[in-house]
Parts: sequence; structure tokens; C-alpha cells
Amino acid sequence: MHAHVIGYATHVTPSDVIERETLRLNRRYLSEVVERFVLCPWAASSRRDRHVDECVLQQKSPDDLAPSLAAIDCYAERSELEVVLFIYPCIGLGRLDFEHFARELRARDADRHEVGASPFAMAAFHPDAAPQIDDPERLIPFLRRSPYPTLQLVRTSALERVRAGETEGTAFLDIEQLGAAGLLSLTSPLSLRERIARKNHETVMGAGVENIERILADIFQDRDRTDERLQGRKRA
Repeated sequence: MHAHVIGYATHVTPSDVIERETLRLNRRYLSEVVERFVLCPWAASSRRDRHVDECVLQQKSPDDLAPSLAAIDCYAERSELEVVLFIYPCIGLGRLDFEHFARELRARDADRHEVGASPFAMAAFHPDAAPQIDDPERLIPFLRRSPYPTLQLVRTSALERVRAGETEGTAFLDIEQLGAAGLLSLTSPLSLRERIARKNHETVMGAGVENIERILADIFQDRDRTDERLQGRKRA
């Protein structure tokens, strides 16, 4: 990933430290949960091939969409990137409110383009979600329990190539991996999202939801200690 990571600079600001620690915690989630349990069939290859970036947005107000829109414009020009993670460590929104924030941002971005021409599709991740193991779709929020509210932006052109069944693929959307996982089937009535949801449900049932919860709990405890140390902020 290409995100700016603060090193041993002469002068490190509190903002720098928040960015560094936010990235560290988010990468724990990606490595220990998403990649370990192969919840996204292309996560490891996209990170390895440098087609993913992270952007830490330290705004506190959920009403200000300007920083996110400006970041979208910046990343839209970087064609080598097919996935971008917008991480909001200071926004302080519950899951439903953050999903509302995501809808507002998606709508505002869409208004700036012709119909269907937005450069990225967006999905909301949030730390607060209980496991609902009775249905693959209802399990999705639990598997998207990132340490901080996060938006996953995926370039729409890459998604369209997969939906069209193109065989060349991309570094992010690895067609061979999708086929090996049984996720790429042009004859299936299920969408790619539904197939991934079902595959992930099988994975969680096999690994044991309590094992995934234990890993997430350790990451969140790390996050809480970090928040208290850096911002004097305690979570309920």
C-alpha cells in the first residue's frame, strides 16, 4: 500500500501520530482478518502489487463532505489504484449514522458526474456489528468490522470488467483467484457480491465465529488503548 507513513522526522505533530497509528491498526485488521481468512479473494495480491492506497481523514464533523470529495478527485486521477480506503478515526459516528454519511457522500459524488460515471463504488465498514450467522448477507457487517469507520472505494471500471467476465483481470480483481474460489460463474443467477457473501459465510462457519471475534477483540483493545493515549478519549 502507498499511504504516507510518518517516520522519524524532526518534528512529528499529533496529526502525524494519529495517521500512523490509524494505519497500523487498519493493517492489523486487513492482515489478521481479511487476508488470513481470505474474506476478499484479491486483497493480498492487490496489496502486494501496490494497487491499493489508504487515506486517513481526521475530520470530526460528519457534515463536511468536502475533504472526502477532494480525495476522490485526487485518487480518480491515479489509474494504477483500483482500491482506496478512506479511514475516519475521529468522526465518532455509530454504524447507521456512518452508513448515512456514506450514502450522502455517494449521492454528492454522483451529482458531479453523468449517470453511471462515478469513478468509484463505495462500501461502508464500521467496528460496531454483532455476528448474524443465520444468513450470509446479514453476516457482512460483522466481517466489515474495521477498527475505525472506513469507506472502501473500488474503481467501477474494474468491477465492470469482472461482471463482463473478461479473462485478463487486473492486479486487484484477479480472475484466476475468483475462478479457483468458485466465485466467477457466468451461468450463476447470483451476483458476485452474493457469491462472495456465501463463500465468506462458509469460511466463518468453518473457522468458528468465536475465533474471529477473539482476533477482532484484541485489535479493538489495541485501538482503545491507542485512542486513550493519543486523544484522551475513552470509548463506551
